[in-house]
Amino acid sequence: MSFNIAQDQCIDKDILNKIPPFTTSLWNPFLKEEFTSIIAKCNILSTPGSNKLMWRHLKYILKDKSCLINIINVCIEIGYWPSYFKILITIIIPKPNKVLYDSSKAFRPIVLLNTLGKLIEKVISDRLQFHTISNNFIHQSQLGGLKFKSTSNAGITLTHFIHIRWVRNLATNTLAFDISQFFSSLNHHLLTLILEKVGFDPRVIKFFSNYLISRKTQYF
Repeated sequence: MSFNIAQDQCIDKDILNKIPPFTTSLWNPFLKEEFTSIIAKCNILSTPGSNKLMWRHLKYILKDKSCLINIINVCIEIGYWPSYFKILITIIIPKPNKVLYDSSKAFRPIVLLNTLGKLIEKVISDRLQFHTISNNFIHQSQLGGLKFKSTSNAGITLTHFIHIRWVRNLATNTLAFDISQFFSSLNHHLLTLILEKVGFDPRVIKFFSNYLISRKTQYF
């Protein structure tokens, strides 16, 4: 069960006062091309989602029909994320190359997301990134979590910093860390305030407020 551990924690909203407000921009309806370009990058042979649909099925559905695009456009318009897309299924699968499968260590759980929901989330993610970058809200040195800003870019940047300090006869220390369950640990109310500060359409903010409600998980 996804659980937002920071949701009830006290936060200082005044920290957002340091960010200048951006002009509110309208959220344009999604186009069919946005969905087809995402599906073209997905592995059509990947494991089907909780709704048993695979990417190749969605590719076929989008070929002639626009019902899915109409659904997500209406969701944004009314600020609602259907519970159907929030249901996850956890299944237990055996680990490969085990001699015996008579203990729990020989198995591992995986979570199957709703394929339709995954597709919609990918399209929305592209829109969010374009909006924030085009408004210069993300610093140019930001690498993590951005498309076209891969680990290779981070390595090249780090190497550049190291060589600069070598020229100056300085040593470089590096600290790397990974935050587990980062998104689940965010205060979602503060996140919606940030979206408002960046200038997102109020309909989109309402949509994300509904979207950020914890997903339901079914175990099989």
